[in-house]
Amino acid sequence: MMRLLADQNIPRHTVDALRSEGHDVVWIQTADPGADDEVLLRKATAEERTILTFDKDFGELAFRTRLPTSCGVILLRFTPSAPTTVTDLVIRALRSRHEWTGRFTVVEETRIRTRPLPSDD
Repeated sequence: MMRLLADQNIPRHTVDALRSEGHDVVWIQTADPGADDEVLLRKATAEERTILTFDKDFGELAFRTRLPTSCGVILLRFTPSAPTTVTDLVIRALRSRHEWTGRFTVVEETRIRTRPLPSDD
Protein backbone atom coordinates (compact mmCIF):
# COMPACT_ATOMS: atom_id res chain seq x y z
CA MET A 1 0.00 0.00 0.00
CA MET A 2 1.29 3.42 -0.95
CA ARG A 3 0.48 6.86 0.39
CA LEU A 4 -0.08 8.93 -2.75
CA LEU A 5 -0.92 12.55 -3.43
CA ALA A 6 -2.53 12.68 -6.87
CA ASP A 7 -2.19 16.01 -8.67
CA GLN A 8 -5.32 17.54 -10.17
CA ASN A 9 -4.21 16.39 -13.64
CA ILE A 10 -4.68 12.74 -12.65
CA PRO A 11 -8.06 11.39 -13.84
CA ARG A 12 -10.70 10.46 -11.25
CA HIS A 13 -10.82 6.99 -12.84
CA THR A 14 -7.16 6.48 -11.91
CA VAL A 15 -7.64 7.79 -8.36
CA ASP A 16 -10.62 5.47 -7.83
CA ALA A 17 -8.73 2.48 -9.24
CA LEU A 18 -5.72 3.14 -7.00
CA ARG A 19 -7.99 3.32 -3.97
CA SER A 20 -9.66 0.06 -4.95
CA GLU A 21 -6.16 -1.48 -5.15
CA GLY A 22 -5.73 -0.54 -1.47
CA HIS A 23 -3.61 2.60 -1.83
CA ASP A 24 -4.16 5.62 0.42
CA VAL A 25 -4.75 8.36 -2.16
CA VAL A 26 -5.45 12.03 -1.54
CA TRP A 27 -6.60 13.71 -4.76
CA ILE A 28 -5.74 17.40 -4.73
CA GLN A 29 -8.70 18.07 -7.07
CA THR A 30 -11.05 17.40 -4.14
CA ALA A 31 -8.74 18.03 -1.16
CA ASP A 32 -7.51 21.49 -2.22
CA PRO A 33 -8.71 22.40 -5.75
CA GLY A 34 -6.48 24.88 -7.56
CA ALA A 35 -3.57 24.38 -5.17
CA ASP A 36 -0.23 25.33 -6.67
CA ASP A 37 2.88 23.15 -6.82
CA GLU A 38 4.34 24.55 -3.60
CA VAL A 39 1.16 23.59 -1.70
CA LEU A 40 1.40 20.07 -3.12
CA LEU A 41 5.02 19.78 -2.02
CA ARG A 42 4.18 20.97 1.51
CA LYS A 43 1.24 18.56 1.74
CA ALA A 44 3.33 15.64 0.44
CA THR A 45 6.05 16.47 2.97
CA ALA A 46 3.67 16.88 5.92
CA GLU A 47 1.81 13.64 5.11
CA GLU A 48 4.79 11.65 3.76
CA ARG A 49 3.13 10.98 0.42
CA THR A 50 4.48 10.28 -3.04
CA ILE A 51 3.24 12.79 -5.62
CA LEU A 52 1.66 11.35 -8.77
CA THR A 53 1.57 13.92 -11.59
CA PHE A 54 1.88 14.77 -15.27
CA ASP A 55 3.49 18.12 -14.32
CA LYS A 56 7.15 18.16 -15.43
CA ASP A 57 7.92 21.02 -13.02
CA PHE A 58 8.00 18.56 -10.14
CA GLY A 59 11.36 17.20 -11.25
CA GLU A 60 13.12 20.48 -10.68
CA LEU A 61 11.00 21.33 -7.63
CA ALA A 62 11.67 18.02 -5.87
CA PHE A 63 15.42 18.47 -6.15
CA ARG A 64 15.51 22.24 -5.53
CA THR A 65 13.34 22.03 -2.40
CA ARG A 66 15.10 18.83 -1.28
CA LEU A 67 11.85 16.90 -0.93
CA PRO A 68 12.36 14.57 2.04
CA THR A 69 13.21 10.98 1.25
CA SER A 70 10.03 9.95 3.10
CA CYS A 71 8.23 11.29 0.00
CA GLY A 72 8.70 10.73 -3.70
CA VAL A 73 7.57 11.86 -7.13
CA ILE A 74 6.12 9.74 -9.91
CA LEU A 75 6.08 11.77 -13.11
CA LEU A 76 3.90 10.37 -15.88
CA ARG A 77 5.52 11.12 -19.26
CA PHE A 78 3.11 9.88 -21.89
CA THR A 79 0.19 11.30 -23.79
CA PRO A 80 -2.98 10.00 -22.17
CA SER A 81 -5.36 8.78 -24.85
CA ALA A 82 -8.09 7.97 -22.31
CA PRO A 83 -8.48 7.82 -18.51
CA THR A 84 -8.38 4.03 -18.69
CA THR A 85 -4.99 4.18 -20.43
CA VAL A 86 -3.59 6.31 -17.61
CA THR A 87 -5.05 3.92 -15.04
CA ASP A 88 -3.65 0.83 -16.74
CA LEU A 89 -0.14 2.28 -17.04
CA VAL A 90 -0.09 3.59 -13.46
CA ILE A 91 -1.37 0.33 -11.95
CA ARG A 92 1.08 -1.71 -14.01
CA ALA A 93 3.97 0.57 -12.97
CA LEU A 94 3.09 0.43 -9.27
CA ARG A 95 2.86 -3.35 -9.37
CA SER A 96 6.26 -3.60 -11.08
CA ARG A 97 8.35 -2.42 -8.12
CA HIS A 98 8.17 -1.54 -4.45
CA GLU A 99 10.63 1.32 -3.97
CA TRP A 100 8.89 4.63 -4.68
CA THR A 101 9.60 6.75 -1.61
CA GLY A 102 12.84 8.68 -1.65
CA ARG A 103 12.88 8.51 -5.44
CA PHE A 104 12.07 10.63 -8.47
CA THR A 105 10.54 8.27 -11.01
CA VAL A 106 9.50 8.84 -14.61
CA VAL A 107 6.90 6.45 -15.98
CA GLU A 108 6.71 6.25 -19.76
CA GLU A 109 4.65 3.88 -21.89
CA THR A 110 7.51 1.44 -22.40
CA ARG A 111 9.91 2.06 -19.50
CA ILE A 112 10.38 3.34 -15.97
CA ARG A 113 13.39 5.47 -14.99
CA THR A 114 14.17 6.26 -11.37
CA ARG A 115 16.81 7.99 -9.32
CA PRO A 116 17.15 8.78 -5.64
CA LEU A 117 16.13 12.11 -4.22
CA PRO A 118 19.05 14.00 -2.63
CA SER A 119 19.58 13.12 1.00
CA ASP A 120 20.60 15.47 3.80
CA ASP A 121 22.64 12.67 5.39
